[in-house]
Amino acid sequence: MARTPALDLVLLITVLLGEDMRRGLAAMGLTETRSHVLWLVGTTGPATQQQLAVETGLAPRSVTSVVDALAGSGLVERRPHPTDRRAVHVTPTPAGTELVAALVAGHERLADQLFGDLDEQAYAATHAALADVAARLQALVAEEGA
Repeated sequence: MARTPALDLVLLITVLLGEDMRRGLAAMGLTETRSHVLWLVGTTGPATQQQLAVETGLAPRSVTSVVDALAGSGLVERRPHPTDRRAVHVTPTPAGTELVAALVAGHERLADQLFGDLDEQAYAATHAALADVAARLQALVAEEGA
């Protein structure tokens, strides 16, 4: 039995989610990279730029540019690190916190739109299948990167 129809659906979902995300973020004045950094500091708390580089996989210089842009937009600020005089924490401003709340609400709304009508058994099966596909893809990507 051919398995390509399932892959075609995964690829279509990837394209549609990417288009929806870019459109939604653009309406908020964000790029994917800026939203990722803002999401991290808004949902997990203040972080150093070095921590953000590790979390995002971006080069430290790129993180500096992203944080500069977010700070210029009034969404984050740099504050002295509480224990390391050489480091600063990137922290969301009240406007940044409000925008993160909107991102979280949008995330939850989309999950409900996509999966809210599924009963518990169908949701569990869908989640398990997607988790398995994601794990297989992560393994393949790691293998190819090695």
